[in-house]
Amino acid sequence: MMTLPEERRAAPSSRLEEPLYFSSGDHRLFGWLHRPAAHNGALGVVICNPFGYESICSHRSVRTFAEAAAAAGAPTLRFDYVGTGNSDDLDPAAEQVSAWTQDVLAAVRELQRATGVEQICLLGFRLGALLATLAAAQCEAARALILVAPVISGRRYMRELRTVHLAASQNAVVAPTLSASEAAGEQPETFEVSGFALSPATIDTLTAVDMMSMTTPPAQRMLIIDRSDLPAAGRWNELVRGLGASTEYLRLPGIVEMIWTAPHFATVPQSMIAVMRNWLAPLARRARSVDEMPSFTDAACGLLRLPDPAAALQAPLTEQPVFFGPDQTLFGIVTQPRNGEPRRRGVIFVNDGATYHIGANRINVALARRWARRGYVVLRMDLSGLGESAPRPGRPSNDVFPPSALQDIRAGIDLIRGEFGARDVTLVGLCSGAYHALRAAVAGLPTNQILLINPQNFFWKEGMSISDVQLIEVVRGPGKYRERMLSSKSWRKVLTGQADVRRIAWVHWRNVWFTFTTLLRDVARWLRIRLPGDLGRELEEVTARGVQVVFVFARDEVGIELLKLQAGSSVKRIGDRCRVHIIDGADHIFSQRGPRQLLESILSDELFARRPGATAVVPQVATSDS
Repeated sequence: MMTLPEERRAAPSSRLEEPLYFSSGDHRLFGWLHRPAAHNGALGVVICNPFGYESICSHRSVRTFAEAAAAAGAPTLRFDYVGTGNSDDLDPAAEQVSAWTQDVLAAVRELQRATGVEQICLLGFRLGALLATLAAAQCEAARALILVAPVISGRRYMRELRTVHLAASQNAVVAPTLSASEAAGEQPETFEVSGFALSPATIDTLTAVDMMSMTTPPAQRMLIIDRSDLPAAGRWNELVRGLGASTEYLRLPGIVEMIWTAPHFATVPQSMIAVMRNWLAPLARRARSVDEMPSFTDAACGLLRLPDPAAALQAPLTEQPVFFGPDQTLFGIVTQPRNGEPRRRGVIFVNDGATYHIGANRINVALARRWARRGYVVLRMDLSGLGESAPRPGRPSNDVFPPSALQDIRAGIDLIRGEFGARDVTLVGLCSGAYHALRAAVAGLPTNQILLINPQNFFWKEGMSISDVQLIEVVRGPGKYRERMLSSKSWRKVLTGQADVRRIAWVHWRNVWFTFTTLLRDVARWLRIRLPGDLGRELEEVTARGVQVVFVFARDEVGIELLKLQAGSSVKRIGDRCRVHIIDGADHIFSQRGPRQLLESILSDELFARRPGATAVVPQVATSDS
């Protein structure tokens, strides 16, 4: 097994957080240990994530909570439950509530082992708050609880998830198809919401959980932070207070913006974090010098060994965290193939939007492990200011289109080529990740293939905002406006000033301009005149260098029309070096199981095919009714 140099296996000394793996039963979990500048060895904090898409949206906020808890003097461990994030996979039929509760207990033991803390405060969000409460009842060291928008009734929580699932199904372009078991009227194998699954056994357990039936308090001291708009934990707070717990109950704004807002728009609830820090501070007040703290060094990094069921007697895959780039500020996870694998090709995943390196629906993790079993070294990286990577000096965090993206990707390429022996490199990205992968190829970075999933724009200028008028409105707006001209309700809005007439006119003008520039670019290419913003010429030049370009779109994606408008006839002229696949029944992030499985299959086939020197033919378009 290749091992990284020591300076890449440990966090940079300037950082106060360290990645690590630790055991929970038969599984290995991934986490981050946040070190305080000083602590008294008495109190530590274990953070329990929310479930599924809520965890994706709140990742930046949860990290900020961890940093604030450490700043208050409490060593803090945030981690991924088994089957989530960067942790080991879990049997799809397993009962997750019990497994995740045991993971919380394992995290408590790990924090105590690594730092010497005696008492634990469990900080949980939504379903994580329920897991924290269940774990506290089994853990003598858990003396305090901080619960944010806690799930009180599992039955009610399942109703909420089913409502989200139903809304997503109704908004789908094509209704999601049923599995064979569902079509036959049988119980489905899993219930999936926003791309994250709960097993039937988990649903049964959750449905039976009701914290209002408690007869003993889960902890001595509790801080309960409820929603200000729709509070749900007030009665439970009165119950546990009546059972003898010392509780503080607050209704605060910011929960919706943290947990239910898309990652690129989600905001960190600073006032809520300040409340938590002030509540924690007295528990960790007697701080000593950092020199008196137990050592953290033995907790850092390590490897995650992933068994290969098809080759049980061979060495397993391995995963490990890496720091790289300028001042070692970029972070990623590298999945390596088995010892002796001769091909050593490389793949790099780039963030989609502000989603951190696991990708939408954790698809990057699934594909990285699948592809490593075929001999690929796979890096899932965070661009500067996203996920676990620090922003560049003077730049904000959570910037979906950071100006340094090309330098960051180059650093990732250098890492897997120079230190992991990858002979050629494929870049993969969804949405903004597809944009960055394309820009990297256009800029001439050493890449051999780019897999572009649902790009929504092909050109971006510094100073633009993702909240500005989107290209989808420019491309499709005129048609929708023409349909509404037949509606008396729409005319009433125009006549009463409720409709934004200037915006409608601007959209029509931009649509006409797009159509004109498409024709202009085709003529210019024929005359060999170079125009700015010519996607077709860029694709021709990229593929002429031997880079294979693959687009995969959901059927209703605006990127399909943009590709036609901005690339013109070039896609057909390029032939098999630029392939386009269209998948029916998918949303933008492929949150439904059938389309996502088809996406994974198409990407894998394109990656494994690697058609060097392919002759030009008419590009194939793959469609599916999945």
